[in-house]
Amino acid sequence: MKILIIEDEAPAAAKLTTALEQAPVEIELLGITGSVRDSVQWLQQNQRPDLIFMDIELSDGQSFRIFEQVSIDCPVIFATAYDEYWQEAFECNSIDYLLKPIRQEKLEAALKKYESLKQHFAGALEQLRNWQQHPPSYKKRFLIKRGPDYVTLKTDDIAYCYAAHKLVCLIDGQGQRYLLDKSLSDLERELDPAHFFRLNRKYLANINAIRKLKGFGKGKLLVELHPAAPEEVIVSSEQTASFKDWMDA
Repeated sequence: MKILIIEDEAPAAAKLTTALEQAPVEIELLGITGSVRDSVQWLQQNQRPDLIFMDIELSDGQSFRIFEQVSIDCPVIFATAYDEYWQEAFECNSIDYLLKPIRQEKLEAALKKYESLKQHFAGALEQLRNWQQHPPSYKKRFLIKRGPDYVTLKTDDIAYCYAAHKLVCLIDGQGQRYLLDKSLSDLERELDPAHFFRLNRKYLANINAIRKLKGFGKGKLLVELHPAAPEEVIVSSEQTASFKDWMDA
């Protein structure tokens, strides 16, 4: 763990360094600065630390001024004798706020929090990379049995789908109906969410099939589909906001 200490009092910096060395983590101290000016210069000229321990009152002003002059994208643990700046601290990358004199167990708890956050975001980043390298694939067509024959229906040709008993009815742009032996939830996972939206428990529609929206009282929406649906299709008030965002994407 590569650490920068920003602290203007030499005894406090030395004490923090000793406490970090005693913590059950591997520490590499990259440097110690004691002023806003020196800290800005150090951050501009050196490699990015993994974590910064930062006092608030420095020799030439408050450390919050550092953030106004240089971009800091790593976590910060504030270590200060003042308890009134915690709100400003958490607006400046802070993951913890330690009051002096710093107890060893508080310091180690803060380091543990950093490690936990690091693992969490590393996992999220890995998932994002995997998704970028292997984006989800969606169905392009369905093979559907009609009597003794089979026909293919392109996903782009589906206007909307609705649940009917234990089957799903697919309606194409000409109003033709096709029966599919699966649930609407299964079908929803197979269709691209950029083009299809689950309007309610019963209906899943292609954006190209949505002709008109009307207010339906208490925040609900009445959706007019083409071809016309066999019943009123209503989006609940809980779904209205996300549906509008999807329509406006």
